[in-house]
Amino acid sequence: MDAAKLNQLKHFIEQCKSNPSTLSDPSLSFFRDYLESLGAKLPPAAYGHGDQKSKSYAVDESDEDMDDIENEPRTDPSVDEGYESDVNESDIELEGETVEPDNDPPQKMGDPSIEVTEENRDASQAAKAQAMEALSEGKFEEAIEHLTEAISLNPTSAIMYATRASVYIKMKKPNAAIRDATAALEINPDSAKGYKSRGIARSMLGQWEEAAKDLHLASKLDYDEEIGVVLKKVEPNAHRIEEHRRKYERLRKERDDRKIERERQRRRAQAHAAYEKAKKQEESSSSSKPGGMPGGFPGGMPGGMPGGFPGGFPGGMPGAMPGGMPGNVDFSKILNDPELMAAFKDPDVMAALQDVMKNPANLAKHQANPKVAPIIGKMMSKFAGPK
Repeated sequence: MDAAKLNQLKHFIEQCKSNPSTLSDPSLSFFRDYLESLGAKLPPAAYGHGDQKSKSYAVDESDEDMDDIENEPRTDPSVDEGYESDVNESDIELEGETVEPDNDPPQKMGDPSIEVTEENRDASQAAKAQAMEALSEGKFEEAIEHLTEAISLNPTSAIMYATRASVYIKMKKPNAAIRDATAALEINPDSAKGYKSRGIARSMLGQWEEAAKDLHLASKLDYDEEIGVVLKKVEPNAHRIEEHRRKYERLRKERDDRKIERERQRRRAQAHAAYEKAKKQEESSSSSKPGGMPGGFPGGMPGGMPGGFPGGFPGGMPGAMPGGMPGNVDFSKILNDPELMAAFKDPDVMAALQDVMKNPANLAKHQANPKVAPIIGKMMSKFAGPK
């Protein structure tokens, strides 16, 4: 592609970045559609008033208003993204006049690839002098023509672009001025006149924050009274917008914090409910087992323990009732014995007791178990009855 055309395209893209309202020109609708087909999200300024695709939001809501928004169903995540990033400046009281954006085709730029000779520089300065003469006579269009010639002769001169930008400002063509000022800053990032021209042009379009940034940079490089006058108009609006944004971010954070806290409480309540349910199920399961002994001894104790167990009684337990528990057992002694109650919760002890209850002859094989033998011995002592 031709280098000059590439350079023009580059300046056009820079213009779109610095002033998205350039894309609101109906003749550029095809370009907007192309950008959106690539997945680009264009700012509200890129659309005309009748073609606004972005939704703006006010942030002067109370907490109740924020809750109402929160409870609304969200079907499109892109709406949330726009809600988070967009600041509706129409809700802020701003001062200062602005102008309608100029949507003329981009002006002719110089070809940075050409070699600039001394003759070209001299001719460029001569063309600039003619432009200044025309400007003093109020002939803005003529001045633009001479400056365009000067830029073509010396496209590496930042001052030529910045000077043409200042003329476009006088003609109330802020978009054209922004293009030239940006070109000047690309050549010389320390161009005070470039920042000044772009800052003034942005203020004409109501781009208050961007204008304030450029004008502050210009004042640091080379302050003059005109910069101070414009800053007095720009800074209050820029501060209002910043405060508006901070308020929005604070409200958003507060709402997000409430959502996180509610979710935490919901999960805690859910876990507590699950615990209570499991506890009730365990209690219900324990109470449904047959037999009256704590821990669920099925069928009661068989009639009589066989002899030979340490501490036991030869021939079985006295007063035993065949097929059941001795008739003179004081169950309160068992229920009030912490050691027995703890042992009944041990799966190994319970398995051994149930084995003995099914077949008393199995007692012998558990006598050597240090965990089981003392429990069975203690139970036998409580089953012995009064002496």
